[in-house]
Amino acid sequence: MSIYLFALFIGIIAGLRTMMAPAAVSWAAFLGWLPVQGSWAAFMGYRFTPYIFSIFAVIELIADQLPSTPSRTVPQQFSARIVSGAFCGAVLGTAGGKPLGGLIAGAVGAVIGTLGGHQARKRLVAAIGGNDTPIAILEDAVAIVGAYLIVRTAL
Repeated sequence: MSIYLFALFIGIIAGLRTMMAPAAVSWAAFLGWLPVQGSWAAFMGYRFTPYIFSIFAVIELIADQLPSTPSRTVPQQFSARIVSGAFCGAVLGTAGGKPLGGLIAGAVGAVIGTLGGHQARKRLVAAIGGNDTPIAILEDAVAIVGAYLIVRTAL
């Protein structure tokens, strides 16, 4: 599959959960699944990088369950997701020799994931009677499994 498609997919994951994408990409770099050594993205494979991003991802998973968490479509949340998707897409693109294309595909994926995830969650919550928690947990699971599958099969 094209590296652009994987960059688009990791962007979608960033649209669902902002920090899940960089956590997955950093683990993939650390484990040697993404060849980024000697590039600008080499730091993603450094010893502590995956742990740092994983801590942020876990915090985000917890914070998403709080009723005070703002919608992913507010400007700060939306832009963070686009930056995360673009960054992770660029890392995947770098591993595949196409960093700029990966950056663009990751940003587009983040927009798709943010808006599509928002609509899907809203409709699923309405379908089950307004309880957000099961749908939020389902979305977490989709983001975790999806991120793993993307980085494990990207190259």
